Amino acid sequence: MQPSRTELFQRFDVRFAASVLIAGLLIATWYHSLLWTLDDRGFSLLSKRLPYWDFTNLWAGSRMALDGHVADLFDVETYRAALRSMFSPDLPDQEWSYPPSIILLGAPLAALPILPAYLVWTFGTVFCLWLATRPLKLGPAAELAIILSPAVFMNAVFGQNGALTTALLVGGLAVAPRRPLLAGVLFGLLTIKPHLGLLVPFCLVASGNWRTVWAAAASATVLAVATGLLFGFEVWPHFFKETRALMTAIMEAPFPQPYHSNAMTVFFLARARGFGLGVSYGLQAISTVTAIAAAVWLWLPQRRAEHRERVVITALLAILATPYGYTYDTICVAIAAVFLFVTAPKAPAIVLACFWFYALVAHVFNNSGLGIGVFVPATLAVWMLVSIRQRERRELFAPTRA
Repeated sequence: MQPSRTELFQRFDVRFAASVLIAGLLIATWYHSLLWTLDDRGFSLLSKRLPYWDFTNLWAGSRMALDGHVADLFDVETYRAALRSMFSPDLPDQEWSYPPSIILLGAPLAALPILPAYLVWTFGTVFCLWLATRPLKLGPAAELAIILSPAVFMNAVFGQNGALTTALLVGGLAVAPRRPLLAGVLFGLLTIKPHLGLLVPFCLVASGNWRTVWAAAASATVLAVATGLLFGFEVWPHFFKETRALMTAIMEAPFPQPYHSNAMTVFFLARARGFGLGVSYGLQAISTVTAIAAAVWLWLPQRRAEHRERVVITALLAILATPYGYTYDTICVAIAAVFLFVTAPKAPAIVLACFWFYALVAHVFNNSGLGIGVFVPATLAVWMLVSIRQRERRELFAPTRA
């Protein structure tokens, strides 16, 4: 008996998805082999610095805090000198860029040597990401495609926290209706990177989820107070005066800088096209306001949208809302691409595959002057929002046609 056309299509889908996953794993493995091929100084051939890269900030900064030198985090030259004394006199310039509350997460890791700490951090945060995607009910294969996505590998290459912040955002949104207190705790923890949670309060207020609002506020307050009690309350004035100003200066630095090769926001796109700071901030403001409006519309109770659709779209909109985002912050793109592959049979698989891959090749486009990265989450978000609107229109006019 010959297989039906539907069965053949499903087989093609499985083969295509497997091929894309294998190709992504091969490329990511090549990146990581370069990352962990070290020169005589112990620096990576890929990154030209320690293979732990940004994780060295969390580990070393937390160790300084535990040793009673938390003030060194907020003096750039003292901080850099401390890092070089720990690792190598040839270490490139690095800066402390996090709210002090992240030290509560980094302190246990700082008690370990850096390599075991890096492995615990990397695999632990990916495990958290897997837990956060479970409520989306996409199935084991889809969950595997998310945690093995190029964006996750880029997160590991940079030693960054994108897997954790995505887990906190997606996990909090996913459980908010059923477990508001847990969601509030997750959103409170997301304040370690507050610009990625910009849309959260608008979503919660639009949906009338006040229990999560208060739980998130209480959780963030407890985190801030605990940080002050353990490391001194002066860390917060230092953060707002020194660290925030430093990160603003980095964001506004003359274009291009090496780190711009992985940037994926409207602000950086505008800078790449030659616009000045004023115009770039203006375009980013338009993007931020649009993302907020879309999130509010999406989370109103009358929307004909699945809850998991709301979660996935909001994670995409979060990239459009912030001026400060990089490839390792865009694991949400992989989640959306996998979600559409599983739930929207008519979605062109080749387009979704390109979006799933994009984090691995973003630097190629950016370095060639094509800073199109922000269009990837924007396209997916618009695609899903339009689908919801079309569904509502069909339901609205269905009785009339009947």
